[in-house]
Amino acid sequence: MKVVCIGAGNVATHLTKALFDAGYLIEQVVSRTEEHARGLAQAVNARWTTDFARIEEADLYIYSVSDAALEEAIRRNPQTEGLHAHTAGSMSLTLFSGLKERCGVLYPLQTFSKEKPVDFGEVPLFVEAPCPDDLNILKQLGADIGSKTFEADSLQRQQLHLAAVFACNFTNHLFAIADDLLKESGLPFDVLRPLIRETVEKTATLSPREAQTGPAIRRDSNVMEKHLLKLSDHLQWQEIYRLLSENIQKQ
Repeated sequence: MKVVCIGAGNVATHLTKALFDAGYLIEQVVSRTEEHARGLAQAVNARWTTDFARIEEADLYIYSVSDAALEEAIRRNPQTEGLHAHTAGSMSLTLFSGLKERCGVLYPLQTFSKEKPVDFGEVPLFVEAPCPDDLNILKQLGADIGSKTFEADSLQRQQLHLAAVFACNFTNHLFAIADDLLKESGLPFDVLRPLIRETVEKTATLSPREAQTGPAIRRDSNVMEKHLLKLSDHLQWQEIYRLLSENIQKQ
């Protein structure tokens, strides 16, 4: 199967390399940035271009670009044959309407960084396609790269993406706040790593609500007032603390 990968960012880099390792023929890498296009193409023995008008014919086109750039990328691709699939969690199949007859979604639920290796065996892949044959192609792709594959329509995927923002992006932001607070006292973030690991590992046997600990769930108002006082110089963080604590107590 000939594949054209449109995009050369974090998701595109890991997914393209995984497909190449699984034996897929990466025909071409397309990116607006020459350096990124060339670098990824060289890693998978593919041709590359920054000119969307020069996108080549293929069996499968995978769009791994930002949500904001996705519709434009689909419109700028002159190829209408083959299966066209995007990797966005929150974007609908309707982006392909009137532009590409065969379409689908393959959304890997993971946070990607180019520098950190990814084991797709640990990455659930959510697929959608209106045509059963195309859906089977995407399912097989997931199996070939080692992912456990699930069917999810656009509404389910949007809810999943929202949940992922809370579980991943917001949590990481709280880690950043914790890091800044520790730096104010000359302490390293490493001291929190065992606590973070234990918190995550609990979800293997307990629901998040069952695993909740801390002063808010205990309704320890004295401790909470002290914490809020210590955040007097960080009013936004103080508000985050207050809102989260109130929400925990309502669960």
